[in-house]
Amino acid sequence: MSLDGAVEMREDPPAGNGNGNGAVTVAPPTGRPSYGNRRLRLNPNTEHKPERYDDLEAELDPSIFRSLERHLPPSMLEAPRDSKVQFMKEIIARYLSDGERTRVQRHKEYRQKIMSAYQPLHKELYNVHPTTFFVPSFVKAINENTEESFRNIMSEPSPKVYTFAMLQPTFCELLLDEVENFERWVDAVKFKIMRPNTMNKYGAVLDDFGLEAMLNKLMEEFICPISKVFFPEVGGSTLDSHHGFVVEYGKDKDVELGFHVDDSEVTLNICLGKQFSGGELFFRGVRCDKHVNSETQPEEIFDYSHVPGQAVLHRGRHRHGARATTSGHRINLLLWCRRSKSMLQQLTDDKELLCCRMYFFSMAVCSECFLKLAGNLFPLFSIPDKASIITL
Repeated sequence: MSLDGAVEMREDPPAGNGNGNGAVTVAPPTGRPSYGNRRLRLNPNTEHKPERYDDLEAELDPSIFRSLERHLPPSMLEAPRDSKVQFMKEIIARYLSDGERTRVQRHKEYRQKIMSAYQPLHKELYNVHPTTFFVPSFVKAINENTEESFRNIMSEPSPKVYTFAMLQPTFCELLLDEVENFERWVDAVKFKIMRPNTMNKYGAVLDDFGLEAMLNKLMEEFICPISKVFFPEVGGSTLDSHHGFVVEYGKDKDVELGFHVDDSEVTLNICLGKQFSGGELFFRGVRCDKHVNSETQPEEIFDYSHVPGQAVLHRGRHRHGARATTSGHRINLLLWCRRSKSMLQQLTDDKELLCCRMYFFSMAVCSECFLKLAGNLFPLFSIPDKASIITL
């Protein structure tokens, strides 16, 4: 069966020079306390509450330091913040290329220029107000914070694809107004806007004009509790950074979006409006990088029609695309929720083992990896067909 086109893949992180066992050791500089074992934890300490680094004068986003702190060795967790910062900077310096460091710094300067000049239209959008942002059923489910409460508001029309009512119409209208106001301002001041990704030519990055803190709280307090239950295989409880943006489809905008995977662990996709026809999402199963262009099985085929205010939550590695918006104007809010693990994972030499580790215990396993791993580990057992794997 065809794939509806080849999948666009995210870039691999730069290669590191670790010791191949999933941990990196940094020798303490002379004259500083050693704090005992200085090997990073491969898996984050989810019970540890990291410090805030928003006031840190650094070229990197504070969320990077918060997420990396969970990987610090136990002996460092109670160290002074300055010691932890210095230790983390030394690690980052080893694996962040000069080119990447320059790119991060330029984007930080770009965002600072916008923030210093742009005047928000609806300031109430810049902090989360649950009762005015979300429909009551969603707020109730989050407050109860149980798998049962989440399932009561959700549909699972295809394995590991969840849909539910989420946003109030008034919030959608306010956010659409804010985006249009930002785009008018960009045109008026002749400022070059940075588009959301390499595939969308229209839309805007919400984080760039002040909505980063609001979206981060949305992820931490409202998406993480759900992801912890439904996406534990990709660290749903430890999502610690995001990329938030809107995309626009219609006449004189993007029309469709090709077959691809997202640069995220978990993706939240919400239609904001307006009036439109077409634009359905089509899903074609979860795959790892190695098998991202493998054939689609019949059980993996699912098409979804957007409804304003309704959310779709799925794995970033769940292959998907958007069909043509045939009339009207469609705008969607996307939140790519990420777990800052790539720096540690790149220290593992055996990429195939890493692939299997990530997907073998998944409820929506990459079937190609499963078959290969099962064939290697369990030669005496019969291997299930792909249809049964998809529905595990």
